[in-house]
Amino acid sequence: MGEILRSAHLMPEAITSSTAARARATAEAVAKASGYKGKIALNRSLYAAGPEAYLKVLHELSDHYKRVLVVGHNPGLEELLEMFTDETQLMPTCTLAHVKFSIDSWIELDYKTKGQLAGIWQSRDLS
Repeated sequence: MGEILRSAHLMPEAITSSTAARARATAEAVAKASGYKGKIALNRSLYAAGPEAYLKVLHELSDHYKRVLVVGHNPGLEELLEMFTDETQLMPTCTLAHVKFSIDSWIELDYKTKGQLAGIWQSRDLS
């Protein structure tokens, strides 16, 4: 997983995760594999959440961060990915999706914001 993040220049500058045990474990594994040294922000609001909760968490990010990893749950993450990319993707456990946005501030993200799906990796690709 760390190799994919490094080779694609996707080292996160911030990580935010649901408080659920598996989500936290995934966030910690990605942090370790990628060499991330920062704090993992835990957000109870992401547990079993829809896209609106993810948008709220993203809006609260500092614009200092350009590459952010969000660890959460389905169906909310699949819905969020489809909302941003107009692509339907299955995201089984431990799937990583890379979405590129042309924005200057996280607060600009809304239901109409479109991004480009630059990559998607499932757990078999990450090991």
